[in-house]
Amino acid sequence: MIRRLPSLVRAATQLPSLIHHGNCRLLLHLPAPFSLEAYLVASCGLTPAQARNASKKALAKASKLSERAFNDLSSTRLHPGFDPDAVLALLSNIGLSRADIADVVAADPLLLRSRVDKLEPRILALRDRVGLSVPQIARFLVIGSWELRNCGDVAPKIQFFVSLYGSFDQFLVVIKKTQSLLAMNVDRVIKPNIALLLQCGLSVRDIAQLCSRVTWLLTFNPERVKELVLRAEELGVPRSSGMFKEALAAVACTTKENCAARLDLLESTLGCSKSEVATAVSKKPNIIAISDESLLRKIQFFINEVGLDPHYILQRPVLFTYSLEKRLVPRHCVMKALLAKGLLNRNVSFYTLAKTGEETFRLKFVDPHNDSVTGLADAYATTHSGSVPHSSAITS
Repeated sequence: MIRRLPSLVRAATQLPSLIHHGNCRLLLHLPAPFSLEAYLVASCGLTPAQARNASKKALAKASKLSERAFNDLSSTRLHPGFDPDAVLALLSNIGLSRADIADVVAADPLLLRSRVDKLEPRILALRDRVGLSVPQIARFLVIGSWELRNCGDVAPKIQFFVSLYGSFDQFLVVIKKTQSLLAMNVDRVIKPNIALLLQCGLSVRDIAQLCSRVTWLLTFNPERVKELVLRAEELGVPRSSGMFKEALAAVACTTKENCAARLDLLESTLGCSKSEVATAVSKKPNIIAISDESLLRKIQFFINEVGLDPHYILQRPVLFTYSLEKRLVPRHCVMKALLAKGLLNRNVSFYTLAKTGEETFRLKFVDPHNDSVTGLADAYATTHSGSVPHSSAITS
C-alpha cells in the first residue's frame, strides 16, 4: 500500500480541478450575502438609524404575510425572485430622486419585494392616466405604496377620490388617516354611501368636508351608514338642518350606548332636564363625541371657576368644544386681570371672550393692555404650548 501511494497522489493531481469543474462551479455563482439593513443604507440612501427601524418594520410585516416574505428579507442570501435593485431602478427611471426613494422605502420597505413587471404599469398609470407629477407620485408612494402593491390598479380610484375631495393634496390628507379607502370597492361601497348622503340633503361639498374629518365614514357598509343617519335624526337634528352633517360626524365617532350615557352624564351633572340637554345637543351635536373626562373637567371649571349657571352653559353648548388648557383657562385669566384693573367692561361676558377668534381676541383684549398689566401678553402666549399661565405671571 505504501509503495502505491506516490502513484495514487499522481493520479489525484490529474483529476479535473473542482475549482473549475463539476459541482463547485455552483458555489462560485451563489448569490452574495444579503443584509436588508445594510442594503437600505448603501443602495437606498437611508441613515443607519432609519435603516434599522425600516428593517425591523419590514421583518415584522413580512412575518405576518408569509414565510416566503419573511425569508426574502431575513435570509443571508437573496432569493432568485427577490430583486430590490430592479425596484430601485424603476423608481429612479420614473424620475424619483435618491431622497424621494429613501423616503418611500423607509415608509414601506416591503416595496422592495415587489415584482417589477406588476409594479411598473401601476406606477406609470399614476403618471399617464391620473396625471400626477413626479413629486406627487413620490408623495403618494410614501403614504400609499401598500395599496399600490396590494389593491391592483388604483388609478381609477385615485381619480375618483381626487375629484370628490377637490384636490390631490386633500386626497392625500384623507388616505393618510384612512389608508383602507383605496382598498374599498367604489361601486359597491363608496358610491352607494355617497348616494345615501346626497338623499339626506348633503351636497357633494358637504360630503367631502364631512368625510375629510370622519375619513372612515365612506368605508362603512352602506347599511351601517343608514343606521348612522337614523341616529343623527334621533339627536333632534333634521336632515334639512345645516347641523345634520355635524350630527353625522358625531354619531360616527361614538357608539349608541356611549352616546346615551353621555346624555345622561350631562343631565345628571348639570341638574338639567332631558329636553334641555336634547336642545343643547341639537345646537351642537359634536358635544356627544367629547369624552366624559373632558366634559366633567369643563363643567367643573365653568361652574366653580367662572361661576356660570348650568342652564346658561347648556344654552351655549359651543363652550364645550373649546380647549380647556389652550383657550378657556388662559382667557379667563386675562378676563380676571383686566377686571381687577378696571380695564374691562363688566357687561362683557366670559362667553363673549371665549367665542372670539384668536386674532381678534389678542387685538381687543391683550395687546392694548400689555403696558398696563405687566406680563399679560407673555402669560397669554403660553397658550400656544398648551401651558396654563400662572396667576403670578400677571401683575399690576
